Amino acid sequence: MGWLTKILKGSSSYKGQYHGRYGDDRVWEEPRRTSDASSSGFDKEDIDRAIALSLSEEDHKGKKVIENESESEEEDIECIKSDSDDDEPYDRAQLEEDERRAKAQSEENERRAKAQSEENDRHAKAQLEEDEQLAKAIQESLSVGSPPRYDNANPFQPFPFFFPLSYRTCAGCNAEIGHGRYLSCMGATWHPECFRCQGCNQPITDIEFSMSGNRPYHKHCYKEHHHPRCDVCHNFIPTNSAGLIEYRAHPFWVQKYCPSHERDGTPRCCSCERMESRDAMYLSLDDGRKLCLECLDSAIMDTHECQPLYLEIQDFYEGLNMKVEQQVPLLLVERSALNEAMEGEKNGHHHLPETRGLCLSEEQTITTVSRRPKIGAGYRFIDMITEPRRLIRRCEVTAILILFGLPRLLTGSILAHEMMHAWLRLKGYPNLKPEVEEGICQVMAHMWLDSEMYSGSGSDAASSSSSSSSASSSSSSSSSSSSSSSSSSSTTSSKKGKRSDFEKELGKFFKHQIEADTSSAYGDGFREGIKAVNQFGLRRTLDHIGLTGCFP
Repeated sequence: MGWLTKILKGSSSYKGQYHGRYGDDRVWEEPRRTSDASSSGFDKEDIDRAIALSLSEEDHKGKKVIENESESEEEDIECIKSDSDDDEPYDRAQLEEDERRAKAQSEENERRAKAQSEENDRHAKAQLEEDEQLAKAIQESLSVGSPPRYDNANPFQPFPFFFPLSYRTCAGCNAEIGHGRYLSCMGATWHPECFRCQGCNQPITDIEFSMSGNRPYHKHCYKEHHHPRCDVCHNFIPTNSAGLIEYRAHPFWVQKYCPSHERDGTPRCCSCERMESRDAMYLSLDDGRKLCLECLDSAIMDTHECQPLYLEIQDFYEGLNMKVEQQVPLLLVERSALNEAMEGEKNGHHHLPETRGLCLSEEQTITTVSRRPKIGAGYRFIDMITEPRRLIRRCEVTAILILFGLPRLLTGSILAHEMMHAWLRLKGYPNLKPEVEEGICQVMAHMWLDSEMYSGSGSDAASSSSSSSSASSSSSSSSSSSSSSSSSSSTTSSKKGKRSDFEKELGKFFKHQIEADTSSAYGDGFREGIKAVNQFGLRRTLDHIGLTGCFP
């Protein structure tokens, strides 16, 4: 409405004006009333004309006014957009700066978190090591074993089967185990003072212990009670290069000893074959043999002392209906004399490495032991008296020689063996193979030992029969005369009474020696002979040997 503006501007006097912004910064001037009435002076006709023109132009300019207003609005929007476009670089820079700061802060936080995590791990590891060392120290001080494990290998009892501490009972005293220290081992729980060594009965406080069966031991107590000791030197048997305990043991006596004693010259008893121990001195015989004190107790030392035993063996043969009709001299001799006689004998078989008896069939002069020696200094026999004895052949057998200084049971078994040789020769048996002759002689020695072992006192009946036999044959030869006088003296080996426990074991050992002999003539021959005697009897076996020269 520009026309109106012009009209209004025509007024020269205003009371005041108000300036305000609007749209496109056009100024709207609001006219004020004036005190003078100069407007009434306008020409009324001019006003009417202006109104008419205004009405006619309104239709034509309405659209233009609207367009102008729209353009004004667009200009305002463009201005706002322009302002926004001007602010966009700043906002983008600000956003990038914020992102950089956020990223830097995030990285810093991650670095700090990682450093804190590593520090926590180091602290936890150090704490774990400290806890392990503390637990180990406590375990060593309390000797606490591993906790019991259950079916799922969990050291803690599952919740459905949880019991309070008061449920535990000590396997030693059967009392409750309350709060405090306890041991868990051998499938049970114990008070520390109740878990004791079976050797010394003292509490086991070591972290390790040994077991024998279900009995606990201190390691040193277990070694003391169960580690094998040498029966010779009494020291613990050492281990070999492989760390194993290696020792030797006698097959009968089960005497354990260090292997070194087989090479260091440790002597053996010539009778029982046991090695001489450190605390048991053996007696030395003049021929170099050693004799233990147990075997010495029943040893027969001279010819006169052996005559009662000889009569017992004769009675034994007579009881089997195998009486030896001829009186064959019996002589006890030293080893050297026996070896000399063996060299001069043409026939016969000898038990190597050492022969302890011999049945002679040739005339020889033999040095016999006529009086038992005495025990002198250094555990040696002294004052032994020997004398020569000329043997004259009156029959197929001239004498029986036995090594002196052997126990009664061993002397008797050797004598029974040699008497069988004499019986076979006197009965006219042909020359037999070694396995047959030595085998049947060993059978007779074994049978005599059996009779002695199962007879109880062993010399009760034999002593009386010896006296009668000696009396009946006293006029026939000087040998029987010496037997009678020896019987009247009745030495310790022929006295009535029970045998000692060792002598009983000694008899079993001599039987074992015969049974376990590995030689062809003596060992295999005995096993064939005893089998035949057990199956067919002694008499039928002897008859078969007489006819065929072999065992049935």
